[in-house]
Formats: sequence, C-alpha cells, structure tokens
Amino acid sequence: MCSAALLAIAPAAALAQDIAPVGDPLEVALRQGPLLPGEVLRSSALTFPSILEAFEREAATRSDQLAADGAFDLMLRAEAFDRITGFNDGGAVRAEAVQPLRPFGAQLFGGYTLSSGPLPTSQSSFNSPEFGRFNVGALFSLLRDRDIDPRRFAIEDTRLAASQARLDVMLVQLNVQQEALRAYWRWVAAGEEIRVFEELLEIAEARQVGLAREVREGARPRIALVENEQNLLRRRTLLEQAKRDFETASNSLGFYLRGSSGELIVPTREQLPDIAKLKEIPPLETMLAVPISEVIQSRPELANFRLALERAANRVELRRNDLQPRLEAKVEVSDGIGEIGSPTGNTAGALVGVTFSIPLQRREAQGRLQRAEAELRETELRQRRTADQITTEVDNILANLGAALRLSDLADAEVKQASQMVQAERTRFRLGAGDFFLVNLREESAADAQIRAIRAELAGRLAEASYNAATMNLDALGLE
Repeated sequence: MCSAALLAIAPAAALAQDIAPVGDPLEVALRQGPLLPGEVLRSSALTFPSILEAFEREAATRSDQLAADGAFDLMLRAEAFDRITGFNDGGAVRAEAVQPLRPFGAQLFGGYTLSSGPLPTSQSSFNSPEFGRFNVGALFSLLRDRDIDPRRFAIEDTRLAASQARLDVMLVQLNVQQEALRAYWRWVAAGEEIRVFEELLEIAEARQVGLAREVREGARPRIALVENEQNLLRRRTLLEQAKRDFETASNSLGFYLRGSSGELIVPTREQLPDIAKLKEIPPLETMLAVPISEVIQSRPELANFRLALERAANRVELRRNDLQPRLEAKVEVSDGIGEIGSPTGNTAGALVGVTFSIPLQRREAQGRLQRAEAELRETELRQRRTADQITTEVDNILANLGAALRLSDLADAEVKQASQMVQAERTRFRLGAGDFFLVNLREESAADAQIRAIRAELAGRLAEASYNAATMNLDALGLE
C-alpha cells in the first residue's frame, strides 16, 4: 500500500510557497518602471487566487489525514449503575481503556471493575472482590480485517490524497504561470503594434502638412490632399483598433498582477519593456536536448494517476477483505484484590477464545468489489489516454515553436525588404518620378510586415511558455 516513488516533484510545490522577496518590493516593481516577465511570474505565484485555493485544498486533505489517524486514538470508556429497587440491590462501576493497533487489526484493552452488594445473574460480569478487579487483554483479527480494514484503509487513502493535493498545487501553478506569461507577451505585442500604427499615422500627418502647402502653391492637384486625408482616416482607425487591443491585453495581464491587499494592478503603456533587452527565445536545438520522455513521466497528471491507481488498488483490497469470514482471537488475564464477596466475583485467571462469523449471502460485498475493480480498470485506461495526450501536446508545442521561430526569421527579413522598398519609393516620389498611391502602398506594406513580425515573435513566445509548462521548467516559470 506504499507508493515507492511518491513524487520527485512534490517538494517543489511546497517550496513554491516560500519565495523570498528579492530586490525592490514586488508591488512597487509592478507599478513603476518597465514590467519584466520575472515580476509578472512572481506576482502570480504569490498572489493568484487559484494557487492560494490549491494550497488551502492541500491543507484540507492534510486535515483529513489527521482525522483518519484519530481512528487509532486511545479510547477510555466508563459506566456505573446502582440498582435502587429489587432483591439484588447492588451497584458497580467499570472503567476500560482500549488502544487500537494496526497489525492484525488488534486491540489492547485494560480495565478496572468494582462492585458492591448483590447483582443479578445477568450482570454477574460486574461482580468483583472487595477492592475491585483488574483485567488486561488483546483482540486479534485472523481473517477479515487482518491485513486491511476501513480504519487502516482511511489512513493510507488520506495519505495518498494528500500527495495528490500536492500534485494538484503544482499543476495549478504550472497552468497559472503559463497563462500569466502568455498574457504578458500578448500585452507586449499589443504595445508594439500601437507603436507601428503610430509611426504610420505620424508619416501621413507630416505628409498632409507638406501636401497642403504644395496644393496652395499649385504644385500638386487637390486630389492628392484628399487621397492623403483618406489614408489618415484609415490609419487612425488602425491605431484606435490597436489601442483597444492593448487595453484588453492590459486588463488580461492585470488579472495576474495583484497588490498586497489583493487588488488588481493594470499595467500602463509606460511600463512596456525595451524589446531589445528582453531575453531571446532559446534555439530549438537546445529545447530538443531535454529528454522529453522522462519529463512526461514526471508530469503531475501522470504522477497523480499513479497515486490514483494505488488508491483504487487499496479499495479493491478493502472490498476483498469484506468477503472474508470474521475470525477473532481473544486473550485476557484478570485478577482481583481483597475478599471475594460472591462465587461469581472470583474471576482471577486467564482466558483464550475465538469468535467466528460469516454471512451466508455476500451480495453487498461482491457488488462493492466488482465496482472497485471496474474503477481500477477505468483509472488505468484514463492514465494511458492522458499519457498519450501529453505526448501529443508536447509534440505539437515543439512543432508550433519550430514553425514560429522560422516564421519570425522570415518576417524579419520581410521587414527589411519592405523598409528598403519604402525608402526607394519615397525617393522616387520626391524626385517626381513616383506615384503617391505607390508610396502609401509601400508604407502600409512595410507596416503590415512589421505587424506580421510582431505576431510571429508573439507566437514563438506563446509556444515557449507552453513548452516550459509542459516540460516543467520551474525556473523559467518563476517557481524556483
């Protein structure tokens, strides 16, 4: 009933609770200066409600474990009576301590009985010598409840449940940190898109001033000014859409940034980092060097299933135990102190006995056993499906990451070429050999190329975040 490899990764979940402050206070860092990925991950790891909820669920399962241990607490029982009417008008008091033990479902017991006056035959077990009678003994289960019983099952089951809760904490942390990173990179990308459209609009606004002067001087037809006004409206529309997307991305990122009292902190555009100073995505070859098969086997989901299988197997054993006949052996020694008041009060000596019982029909136990076996098979199948699903997801993440890196390189090359075309077309336009329509077309094509480059970089960042979560790169996720 023991899980040999309880969980290599479980300690990391507990350590994640004790992340010590580094550098400036976190809340100040979240509100001032450039916002970096590490600060976002630190905030979400320490303050995000889902993670805190997972820790509380773990604490609850540990409470269940303590409650299950209580089944083996020392028990003290006492009773007393006094027959106030009738021929046998005696009385008695009895106290007994019982200590359940795990091996053989045993119980140790010891007691003291003191009686006075005559008692009827039905209560002769309470008769004692003048100063009372002491007794000690033990009860052992030889068939049913020998190796497992509901109390020992509950202790092991709650222990495994607590281990599963630790894994659930880790799984929640991985998911939250991944989503926090994804929200961060979407926010950064949205800020970059605003910059592109602002530059595009500034060019059109500056050109509008020059065209207006040339139209007044008769150097350009008025239609050129109208055409540029149309471009201005289109570019303002693109900028407003980009601002809307940035505001949405800021709110989404603020969901993972919280102050000391739990309030959301929505980042501003002034906190956007310098892209050139951010850490680049590692080469794909570096990521492929990680032994994926080993990482997959250590995933919390699969470790959780291994514990679930152990719990299901224990339940099967408990149900098989229910089918066993009950055979109990009892050993007891007793002795009295003082004069013996009645023949039945002389109970000094030793006693050895057995008790046997078996239900003639065991349909309830058989039904429970069949259900437990079916649940065990179901868990095995779900484990296999989940392992295949994780493998497929990691393969897809690597494919997406590789494609994103290649597309990012192509997009950067496209940006360079588009910029060269813009400069060439502007030169031709200034010399009178170009066309105003082509200048606008080249500028917007260059802006589109920059947007594609930004989104290709974003796709790579999102794939990197998913990869780090899938391979449990705790350092990259701010959990170490």
